[in-house]
Amino acid sequence: MTIKRLHTNARMSQVVVHGNTVYLAGQVAQRAPGESVDAQTRDILGRIDELLAEAGTDKSRLLSANIWLTDMAHFEEMNAVWDAWVAPGQAPCRACVGSPLASPKYDVEIMVTAALP
Repeated sequence: MTIKRLHTNARMSQVVVHGNTVYLAGQVAQRAPGESVDAQTRDILGRIDELLAEAGTDKSRLLSANIWLTDMAHFEEMNAVWDAWVAPGQAPCRACVGSPLASPKYDVEIMVTAALP
């Protein structure tokens, strides 16, 4: 079975496709660093939509999601954006934890796995 990698550098790939499964690296708000959790979450989910489309799938086929917040006080703010974005009736398995991130300009990181059609 082949492995396809997209947006690869020496350290990592942003997307890996193996069989009928698409794995995304953790995404941060590269277009909204330092902005509100709402804005960062919207930016991340938009990037996830773009990467999933490039891999040949979409958010209705999500299998799992891991979410990291630098402060769990932002849980409801992030969830408001997430809940509006996730495909109705197609919510993936999900975990959300509080954790410091690699850069202080980011408050949210989201990593997903999806199935191909």
